[in-house]
Amino acid sequence: MGRLAGPSTRLSRREGVNLHLKPIRDQSGKMPLEREYKNYPPGMHPFRRGKSSDYAVRLREKQKVKRHYGVLEKQFQRYFRLAEKATGNTGVELLVLLERRLDNVVYKSRLIAGRRGSRQAIVHGHVFVNGRKVDRPGALVSAGDVISIHKRERSQKYARAQMALLEGVPMPPPQDWLEVNPDRLEARVIALPTRESVLIPVEEQLIVEFCSR
Repeated sequence: MGRLAGPSTRLSRREGVNLHLKPIRDQSGKMPLEREYKNYPPGMHPFRRGKSSDYAVRLREKQKVKRHYGVLEKQFQRYFRLAEKATGNTGVELLVLLERRLDNVVYKSRLIAGRRGSRQAIVHGHVFVNGRKVDRPGALVSAGDVISIHKRERSQKYARAQMALLEGVPMPPPQDWLEVNPDRLEARVIALPTRESVLIPVEEQLIVEFCSR
């Protein structure tokens, strides 16, 4: 199975924006984009690069969204095809679909620290949806779904330790479309996410233009 590996902060440097891949580390003051040290894209001779072409600008926008949500190209194309079939704006529908991913919901509920941690918790069977174990991070949630942590002691201790790591960490902020009960380690989807739920700056029309070419 394909997966995204390697240094997370390197991905943020490449896109020129904090992708919030390590919310706890971001609080340490070591985020390269916020310091002079390595505040430039990775690779050799970064200062010699010229102006990006229209193709490169659109590609970078797509890559930024893919890396923020931790999806691979085949997955991203599947979401784009679903967004094309929807009745609303294709770019907005694409972002809403990505927001509805189970790993994103667990992350934004602050039940587990970080998206990578959320994906790992889901694959390892710690997460339930409506009382049933779901081990697919890409499963899409719907309004009314209840996401909870397995009742076994090992899962409960793991989740509470993860939540303790997030104390004092502002990212991700509380979501108005999620109702979280930290005592019960449970979150309810009270409404579908909107365009405003996305945490990073995105020009979704550029992504649509790139994928529709």
